[in-house]
Amino acid sequence: MGNASETSQKLSFDQNELAQALFGQQSQHLRIIERAARVKTQVRGNQVILLGEESSVHLAGKVLTELYDLLRAGYSVVDQDVQYALRILKDNDTIRLKEIFLDTVYISAMKRRIAPKSLNQKKYIEAIRAHDMVFGIGPAGTGKTYLAMATAVASLMNNDVIRIVLARPAVEAGEKLGFLPGDLYEKVNPYLRPLYDALHDMMDFEKASRLVQRGVIEVAPLAFMRGRTLNDSFVILDEAQNTTSEQMMMFLTRLGFGSKAVITGDITQIDLPPGTSSGLVEARDILTGIEGIALVNFSKQDVVRHSLVQDIIQAYERFHEARPKKSPRRHSFSGQADNPHVG
Repeated sequence: MGNASETSQKLSFDQNELAQALFGQQSQHLRIIERAARVKTQVRGNQVILLGEESSVHLAGKVLTELYDLLRAGYSVVDQDVQYALRILKDNDTIRLKEIFLDTVYISAMKRRIAPKSLNQKKYIEAIRAHDMVFGIGPAGTGKTYLAMATAVASLMNNDVIRIVLARPAVEAGEKLGFLPGDLYEKVNPYLRPLYDALHDMMDFEKASRLVQRGVIEVAPLAFMRGRTLNDSFVILDEAQNTTSEQMMMFLTRLGFGSKAVITGDITQIDLPPGTSSGLVEARDILTGIEGIALVNFSKQDVVRHSLVQDIIQAYERFHEARPKKSPRRHSFSGQADNPHVG
């Protein structure tokens, strides 16, 4: 074959229909694997021959085998799933994709399966199930907020909690909101819009609206948490990197009996005034090791948005690394809640 390290592998799949779903329309899934794993493929009916470096052929074969197991279990594989599978198995080829992709958190209003798409997302879901307080820290698009909200909605539907509280700090509340027209709700609503968007992606709009009106689901600025004790509630604090130390402590001490709290944020996108410490950074350092509290760190490898998002994050990282370090703060270029990853 021209190179002693090159090899080939033939895979046969027993069900023709599932094999075609595995290969993708016009072999699109195989094209993705070819580019990412750097192999060549030859299809003959329900068989595929993989050609390339031994390690590349091994990765491609493992990806196809694991995806086929998912198809046999009734899972519908799409292009993004192939990309996620490649990313996961490249790091650890002992992982069973079924244990991740079939761990359904919630079925959305559009009958879409909301499930983890990376090993860290799987760990995150398991941490939320097992602990009363979880910190999810990492870049935009890693599913921190979306998975937390899906778990909260599932808990509400299963009657594990009686209320969901979604909160975000309004960073500029003391500076600019006062000059905007309208009442308080109209002023803070733009800051909460991403939470509403994610909620409506999981639940029928009218049903979600009724639950919000009844106070079963509350979407509010962080300041509204002061002085309250939240029992039997699932509480999510989003964009927590933009809390002050005092705000974070206030939020953490709102937790009542029978409640869970999930705190999410990206410590590389802090929009606080210069000289103000991030409550999320401080809490991460102070609370590490306390029983009942879990910390899950996400990386760009966990990004589940459009494949370009991961490239954009890497480009920004290179840009900031090349610049002179004038300040540890970086301005946020993502105003949205973490994007869905549905199967």
